[in-house]
Amino acid sequence: MESFREVLQLYSSILPLLLLVLGLCLGSFLNVVGLRVPLSQSIAFPPSRCPSCEHRLRPLDLVPVFGWLFLRGKCRYCQAPVSALYPLMEAATGLLFALMAWRLGATAELLPALLLVSILAAITVSDIRYMLIPNRIVFTGYALALLMRLFIHPLPLWSYIAGFLVGGGVLYALAWISVTFLKKEGMGGGDIKLFAFIGLVLGVKLTLLALFASSVIGLVYGIVLLSTGRFGREKMIPFGPFIAMGSIVTYLWGQDWWTAYTNMLG
Repeated sequence: MESFREVLQLYSSILPLLLLVLGLCLGSFLNVVGLRVPLSQSIAFPPSRCPSCEHRLRPLDLVPVFGWLFLRGKCRYCQAPVSALYPLMEAATGLLFALMAWRLGATAELLPALLLVSILAAITVSDIRYMLIPNRIVFTGYALALLMRLFIHPLPLWSYIAGFLVGGGVLYALAWISVTFLKKEGMGGGDIKLFAFIGLVLGVKLTLLALFASSVIGLVYGIVLLSTGRFGREKMIPFGPFIAMGSIVTYLWGQDWWTAYTNMLG
């Protein structure tokens, strides 16, 4: 028994490192998903190519993060600049995988956590590049999250179903109010569907907190851009990345915030 505990402890200690490597590799794939799915392209064929000269990339060119750094952000073949979005998303996915492993350990809840990071990484790429959150990505998240939550649910199962309904319902109501009374386009349909997915993963209480956190992050970003003159009032910005940031921060620390807040009131 002691030897088993030692093996488990060792495994738990190296799990963040293992998931860092896995996240870096998966982040490269999620870049492809986020860039190709909105264009209805296959995520497998053709193999990765330079978007400028269309030369097929070698395995060394595709090493997550380090390939981009080694080539100094340029294509090996035509010297065209390669977007920094690629290594940034690879690094972010790897670091978030490791952070989830450190926070949760070798528990079943780690699976929904990694799913959350993966879906949010793919839609962030898509929303930044195309201002679009594809149904195919979000609906895949629905199916996998629901399957996981049937077997892995630290909260009562109804909380996740309620999170799904509230996450999508609140944003839908805000979008309807904006269009009906303000005569302006409100929250996009992709954002609404994405928050329904987040509700399935977080549960109803943390979903509301994630909505608040995402709005605050987006508001701060908008104020900073307005103050520097780099953003016009009528210009659209993708909200998906802010949803991703607010949801992940809430997933990791939202329960601690909620407990501290209720203790302060009590």
